Amino acid sequence: MDIIFHHPTFNSQQWIEGLHQKLPEATVRQWLPGDNQPADYALVWHPPVEMLSGRSTLKGVFALGAGVDSILSQLQKHPEMLPKGVPLFRLEDTGMALQMQEYAVSQVLHWFRRFDDYQALKQQAKWEPLEDYRREDFTIGVLGAGVLGGKVAESLAAWGFPVRCWSRSKKDYLGITSYAGAEQLGQFLSGTRVLINLLPNTPQTVGIINSELLNKLADNSYVMNLARGVHLVEDDLLAALDSGKVKGAMLDVFAKEPLPQNSLLWKHPRIAITPHLAAVTRPEEAMTYIAKTIRQIENKESPSGQVSLDNGY
Repeated sequence: MDIIFHHPTFNSQQWIEGLHQKLPEATVRQWLPGDNQPADYALVWHPPVEMLSGRSTLKGVFALGAGVDSILSQLQKHPEMLPKGVPLFRLEDTGMALQMQEYAVSQVLHWFRRFDDYQALKQQAKWEPLEDYRREDFTIGVLGAGVLGGKVAESLAAWGFPVRCWSRSKKDYLGITSYAGAEQLGQFLSGTRVLINLLPNTPQTVGIINSELLNKLADNSYVMNLARGVHLVEDDLLAALDSGKVKGAMLDVFAKEPLPQNSLLWKHPRIAITPHLAAVTRPEEAMTYIAKTIRQIENKESPSGQVSLDNGY
């Protein structure tokens, strides 16, 4: 069994050695330009077209992250990059769900306990106890209810908040109201006080968080974007913040990364920013998942995590 590996920033040797420990029967090598030798599996992030093109004998390609939009966008320009019939897999969890839960819960509690307001008062040297928010008035809506979105919604429901989710199809998460399809998006948004975005990046979701959507949220709402920067129309968010419709935002992803220094997002007092770290690939857990999935494929089983090229996730 031959495995090729490519990631522009990961430590290739760490992955090669780690995968060999979990799959001792496999030969793992870093792919380099000009390498056309046989391969059964490919582990990739932003792969060059020539790495995968023509490899019709591949049994699986693994994207080394929760999202596969970088590969799908390349396929739009170079449909020959992924030979027909070769399955594409994403990392379903591998520790990312827990990281997303930590991020979302900590920020929701920050807003709920009004720590943003107290920080603003601190800047003015004001000692002023504020009225508490009530949980029943702090409805949380999660856009995107896949593996990560579902886990985030469940973790927030455990804190007693009213939680709802919206996705392409209805979900059945305990204690969480599910909305689905374009016809129910307005119902989902009405009364939502905290909007958390965990949608996949597809042509249908680009620019979905715009002025029209933001205006349907509850007044003094909050926005957290943990998915992709292209989901958010940044100028529309700035306008909603300045009008008072949106009270605060927590942004981890951006249309351009790193975020340019001249971006107005840096300067807005009610926007908090982190550098795309809400959930990162943890090598040990990712390699365990990949090894398990490869063994399932070799045993003619049907592993989870395969991406629908039509749906984009």
